[in-house]
Amino acid sequence: MTLCPIAIVAGCKKCPAFSICPLKTVLGDAPKPGETPAGQPPAEKK
Repeated sequence: MTLCPIAIVAGCKKCPAFSICPLKTVLGDAPKPGETPAGQPPAEKK
């Protein structure tokens, strides 16, 4: 669930505080480390 007002409007990646935000995976829409976005298969390594 996205609670951050910036993440609701523009998304976490477009937020000016994205690089320092400690709650981007809790309040925002950024995926947790090691998780792939829904609907996309994991990237294959060559």
